[in-house]
Order: sequence, then structure tokens, then C-alpha cells
Amino acid sequence: MTYFVPTGGLPGQSELTTDRAAFTEAYAVLPRGTMRDIVTSRLPHWDDTRLWVLARPLTGFAETFSWYVVEVSPGGGSGSPEPDPDAEAVLFVVGGTVALTVGGVLHRVAPGGYAFLPPGTAWTLRNEGDGNATFHWIRKSYERVEGVEVPEAFVTHESDVPVRPMPGTDAWGTQRFVDPDDVRHDMHVNIVGFEPGGAIPFPETHVMEHGLYVLEGKAVYLLNKDWVEVQEGDFMWLRAFCPQACYAGGPGRFRYLLYKDVNRHPRLRLGSG
Repeated sequence: MTYFVPTGGLPGQSELTTDRAAFTEAYAVLPRGTMRDIVTSRLPHWDDTRLWVLARPLTGFAETFSWYVVEVSPGGGSGSPEPDPDAEAVLFVVGGTVALTVGGVLHRVAPGGYAFLPPGTAWTLRNEGDGNATFHWIRKSYERVEGVEVPEAFVTHESDVPVRPMPGTDAWGTQRFVDPDDVRHDMHVNIVGFEPGGAIPFPETHVMEHGLYVLEGKAVYLLNKDWVEVQEGDFMWLRAFCPQACYAGGPGRFRYLLYKDVNRHPRLRLGSG
């Protein structure tokens, strides 16, 4: 498996100003070239760590999640990484190896490693290697339901998760890290992969919000009314009901990490907690 890892840096003064970046009423596209040194952030209680914030809740747009790409220098990390007791998270490692402790159990997580952390989980993360470690950190405020248990934490690797082909085709499929029928989970973070020539043959239009980070390859993606060319390292952010489709023309595979909110009643009072 291969995964695009941003390295930051600064653009040369002779580069063109125009790019594929877009923010519309229905979607946003952040090309990989937007992840430069000048837009990194730091977090309290994280040592020798910087991150790119790709998504955050915005009223009237995508409201349910945040998405970071986190770069941890050798020796860096955190013993108290999450300040919000209601936040659940998925971590997906794309570069280096991290020492992730979950509930007192140590996991050494290499690229392709995936961790689900329910709200209230005690976890720490350190980079004990000689080079940078990079991972995606997707956060959502967990929606508790009376009589429904909070799901347990787990750590796995994408190589242990089978690709489930879409009905009627072997050209594309999804690696689902949790059972879609398990209503304890109110978000899914999956990997969707296309072989060259694979396509979503109709514009999906649905209530779920999406974040999509391209791990590998290139394709053209329908976002609302626009066909947009995307490549590894690009990020797409879709509000609810934004029409979407995809054609992966090759020459190699096209794969992305996908967030969506699921399995809960829509709130009937806007702005409610």
C-alpha cells in the first residue's frame, strides 16, 4: 500500500497563483499544495508536533466533524492528546510509526494502521523513531443514545480489512472498519478504492456529510455540478446532499479515506448540542 504524506515547505515566488482550490456553497477542494508551512498549527499538550486542519464544523456547511493531518517529529507526541470528553476519533497512520497506548495497552502503529477511539478513552501517542511520523486524526462529538452502548476502542491495519466490492462490479469497493449495521457507531471512516476504469455510475445525493482524503492515484470527481480533477494528497469536503460521482481513469489505483456521519436522527433544532 502507498499513502501520500504531505511535507509542507513553501512555494517558490515564481509559481503560478492559480490552482484547483475551491470553496463553494456545496463543497470545498483543498489541493495538496495548500498544505504549506504557513498554514500549520500547534496544539496544547503536544510536543514537537504540527498539523494541518483540513476541516472543522462550520454553520451552514459541513457541521459534524474535524479532520487534521498531524506530523510528529522524533521524540514528539502527547500524554494528554484529547481535551474534549465527548470526542470520538479515528487515527490513520500514513508515514513513520507511532507508539499508541490505548487503555494502558501499547500498539506500534505503522502506515496503514487504524485506531478507533470512543469518547473518554485514555490514550497517548509518541514518535519513538528517527524520522517524522504522520497520521490523520478525524474527530466527531459522539451522539449518545439511551439504551445504546458506546462502542469499544480497537486498533487494526487496513491489510486485515477485506475490500467489499460494490454490487455488480469488481472495479471498485470499500474497506469497512466497523459493521455498518452496528448502531453504536455514529460515524464511519472507511477506505474506498477504484481500479483503473472504475466509476460511480450515478450522482450520489444523500444526507451524510463527507470528508475525502486521496491516499493514492488520481481521478475526476463530480462535486455538485462540477467535474474536478483530483490526485493523491488532495482533500474534498462535502456538505449534506452535495451530488457526487467518480471516474478513475488510471493509470493506477485511486484510493481515498472517507468520513461520513451515520445512524442517528437528524437534529430538529438547528444549533442544538
